Amino acid sequence: MSGHSKWSTIKRKKGAADAKRGQLFTKLAREITVSVRAGSPDPDANFRLRLAVQKARTENMPKENIDRAIERGAGGSGGEQFDEITYEGYGPGGTALIIQAMTDNRNRTVGEVRAVLTRAGGTLGESGSVGWMFDQVGLVVVTPGSADPDEIALVAIDAGAIDVLTDDGLVEVYTEPQGLHVVQEALSDAGYEIESAELTMRPKALLEADPDAAVKAIRLVERLEDLDDVQTVYTNLDISDDVLAAVG
Repeated sequence: MSGHSKWSTIKRKKGAADAKRGQLFTKLAREITVSVRAGSPDPDANFRLRLAVQKARTENMPKENIDRAIERGAGGSGGEQFDEITYEGYGPGGTALIIQAMTDNRNRTVGEVRAVLTRAGGTLGESGSVGWMFDQVGLVVVTPGSADPDEIALVAIDAGAIDVLTDDGLVEVYTEPQGLHVVQEALSDAGYEIESAELTMRPKALLEADPDAAVKAIRLVERLEDLDDVQTVYTNLDISDDVLAAVG
């Protein structure tokens, strides 16, 4: 499977707009707070929190915002309680969608998600309707620079990686969920630049939709991720270079 880097390219372009209106930082803070409540306020003892903080730092979220989110999760100021919900559905061209949300009002969130899907010609499915098409994996994205991607792959595989791909000038290292931190540390210790490390849903097979449907599916993902309660959207859409250029 390839294409994660293409999705990242699209998300980075829209991420700048998100940051301007504060939405991106709000979502990152929510993930940090929920991660603390699910574990502990110590990133060294709470792997999910460590990933959330790393992502926040990658997005240049101010340290005081990160600390405030951790404090809220540990029982400090602010009493919001968020439920984590996963929705499944279909988009244009039959693309499968997994939509992960955090909300303090389930009825509001499902209504907003359903409305966006319906307007785009998609449908909200039952739990499990598309989940079987994806595997949860760890993903470490490495910027190789002048390094040999094959050498990066060897280090990753020795540390327990299950797959390594090169896409759009980046090296994508896939791991078992529990092996993400070990592989990330091995690559970092070897001197490689880590662009990101996260748990993700990897499609078992990619869907090649026609260009028109593919562009509509990407626009749908963007609209879903623009919802305040939606954290992440995963899809099995394969993105061709032509489609990437069309949405760029």
